[in-house]
Amino acid sequence: MHSHSTPSSGSTSPAWDLGDLTVHRIDEVALPPQTGPWLLPAATPDVVAQAPWLRPDFADDAGILRLSSHSFAFSADGLRVLVDTGIGNGKTRTNPAWNNLDSDYLAHLDAAGFPPQTIDLVILTHLHTDHVGWNTYADGATWKPTFPNARYLTARTEWNYWAAADMDEARRQMFRDSVHPIKDAGLLDLVDVPEGGTEIAPGIRLIPTPGHLAVELHGRTATALITGDCIHHPVQLLHPEMGSCVDSDPRQAAATRHRLLASLADTGTLMLGTHFPSPTGGLVQSHGDSYRLTPPPAAPAHHSPTPH
Repeated sequence: MHSHSTPSSGSTSPAWDLGDLTVHRIDEVALPPQTGPWLLPAATPDVVAQAPWLRPDFADDAGILRLSSHSFAFSADGLRVLVDTGIGNGKTRTNPAWNNLDSDYLAHLDAAGFPPQTIDLVILTHLHTDHVGWNTYADGATWKPTFPNARYLTARTEWNYWAAADMDEARRQMFRDSVHPIKDAGLLDLVDVPEGGTEIAPGIRLIPTPGHLAVELHGRTATALITGDCIHHPVQLLHPEMGSCVDSDPRQAAATRHRLLASLADTGTLMLGTHFPSPTGGLVQSHGDSYRLTPPPAAPAHHSPTPH
């Protein structure tokens, strides 16, 4: 399987070639160092030190986790798809790292060949603040759909969960500026995702990871799985029971992680982490009674011989 960066239009956004389907990472921002201890409090430097393979890409020398906010874009059988939409620009957020963000996300989409008006489908793995932000953009005092020609899709169970929840003001604000404008524009589709998953288009399956979705992509030569938030960081391969502070049902989340990792281990399926920093993609390999992430096979080098 080839896994290599394919610069396009001056962009060096990483891309993974699955045969007839290429997945592009669309960068938004690197998350600040304090994100790790907040999100995964059990991932202490001592724990990180147990897995030397986490450094230098996924943790720094001091054992602080690296995390990122990005989307994935691809074209499957002519359908142009974006998975999750990040934090968004100019939005009032209680998290200082997310508040009134001003990133080059749209330029990165353009550079990868996915201008907003060309997107057909936006898959929202779940309705958290850092996954729905670019659903909309500010036009004066109103929030308008960033992807006006797309259907936006999420799981019906996810929608129903939040519809019944007693949301705090910060989450209500996020729904007001990033979710309700999509629904009000008639662009939101709710999908029933059975236990075995459901194919929503050729080569694209939604896999239930209770509380979220994962997205499985079948190319001609390889398969990939976009994790959503059931796995926030590769350190969770070392300790799959390690939960995040945002898990609403920690026991169920741990069971889901164990099941997903067992299904991926040693299969050659590329795992693409929704918050994994560069290199973002890897293969899940059994390692004792847990797992580790290993780089996918490198693409053959295309270069002229070095002159002597």
